[in-house]
Amino acid sequence: MPKTTIAILAALTLSACAAAAKPPASAPPTLIEQVAARPPMGWNSFDAWDSRIDEATYRKTVEFMADTLKPHGWDYAVIDYIWWNPTPGGHNVPGNFERRVGHPNVRLAPDGSLLDKREVTMDRYGRLLPSVERFPSAAGGKGFKPLADWVHSKGLKFGIHIMRGVHREAYYRNAPILGSKATARDIAKVGDHAAWLNNMFGVDWRQDGAQAYYDSIFKLYAEWGVDYIKADDMMGDCGGPNFGYSAGEIAMMRKAIDNSGRPMVLSLSCGEAPTGRADHLHANANMWRVSGDFWDEWDHLARSFQLLDKWSAWGGEHRWPDADMIPFGHLSLDNRPHGPDRMSKFSRDEHYTLMSLFSIARSPLMIGSELLSTPRETVDTFFGNDEVLYVNQHGRDPHQVVRIDDERGGSDTSKYYAVWISHDEANDDRFVALFNLGPAEKAVTFRFDDEDLRGAYKVRNLWTRTDEGTATREITRTLPSHGATLLRLSPVPGSDQNWVPRDEKGRVQNQ
Repeated sequence: MPKTTIAILAALTLSACAAAAKPPASAPPTLIEQVAARPPMGWNSFDAWDSRIDEATYRKTVEFMADTLKPHGWDYAVIDYIWWNPTPGGHNVPGNFERRVGHPNVRLAPDGSLLDKREVTMDRYGRLLPSVERFPSAAGGKGFKPLADWVHSKGLKFGIHIMRGVHREAYYRNAPILGSKATARDIAKVGDHAAWLNNMFGVDWRQDGAQAYYDSIFKLYAEWGVDYIKADDMMGDCGGPNFGYSAGEIAMMRKAIDNSGRPMVLSLSCGEAPTGRADHLHANANMWRVSGDFWDEWDHLARSFQLLDKWSAWGGEHRWPDADMIPFGHLSLDNRPHGPDRMSKFSRDEHYTLMSLFSIARSPLMIGSELLSTPRETVDTFFGNDEVLYVNQHGRDPHQVVRIDDERGGSDTSKYYAVWISHDEANDDRFVALFNLGPAEKAVTFRFDDEDLRGAYKVRNLWTRTDEGTATREITRTLPSHGATLLRLSPVPGSDQNWVPRDEKGRVQNQ
């Protein structure tokens, strides 16, 4: 064999060996890992508008968000449920309502189909479309694409709420499923619908055509440019007696998003999410509701301490236990969906407690109020404090240090308090939140030994944005009933070198 041929073969062999030895390029992240790297922040229409948000109101809200909230990181604008009905709940008036005035249950004919066919907008494949009466830009079959494009032009992200399953009218029309020989009747589980809403039938994941149905609707959402899906009726009845978990449909939604090719946040409701399904939730969703519907009531907030503690180990890496929306400001317009039209019933101190807890626990932050009529001072104080929001976006290993309440500590409410801590991902700073959960003013203490902190720390109050000196061994603050403080602790260089252990009375302990 000629030497030149031998040389060429040797070179090719070496090249092949080198290629084989070279580690493969890292695989691209899955779609679940291309969104929600940090807890999502945004606004959702439900707490203010129930199922009645329209395009004009939504656009005004987005304009406000772009001008006022986007600079602080709030970027999701989510349209909540029943956007396919021109007049949701319009037939439910005093003396003629099933659950509450304005509840969007549809009226049914004797055979179970819609009594009024105008209460749904869908295409021939049973895929729900926005009502053009409420969302005029959807005319001509455009769906939400024009509105989503406009939201994107504002530098924000577009989200919608969906209900688990296929609309019952698609079942009664026996609508064909795009990409399948099956029809809606082949995949629907008749009678399987939310205990609180009768619009939909669940989808049987075992049936041919079931995945094709979910693929078809998420393909449509991808074409519209949807960035965020709030999928409801996935986990029982918002804490009610029929507590279930729709594992099959959750998995089909996850696969449908991946098949669509468009990264979308998948947020699951209602709650309380079952901890026994934590692995499944972590594998399929970016967010999952750990609470039932959360409103401006102290009992709801007190319960959140227990729930966020229980789920604290599961947050991070594009996956976030969700404490539900923030009910500050103007809520329940026209006495829908929950209680009278009002400003939030939370006290000023409870506002600080909620935002301190949700921030340090790294819950997604979704505002629920009607922003344009919410006092600007409320917006600026609680949604515009970048030092507080930094804790939510950049804290690491958030966890409860101690909690005494009705779950831990008995019935003496005067002793109720809690302490949380997290670690700044950028340095050795700690974030510490102190909470008075009792009915009267009380001193609350964080002891450094509880978290093995040594040396001196500079203390900064993140709510007042002021420095508060240096602390060693412990920090104590006197807090009003249901009040809180949120602190940044920065280690003083070298101060841990002369540290010695002491007991609770400050006496040096033998090492």
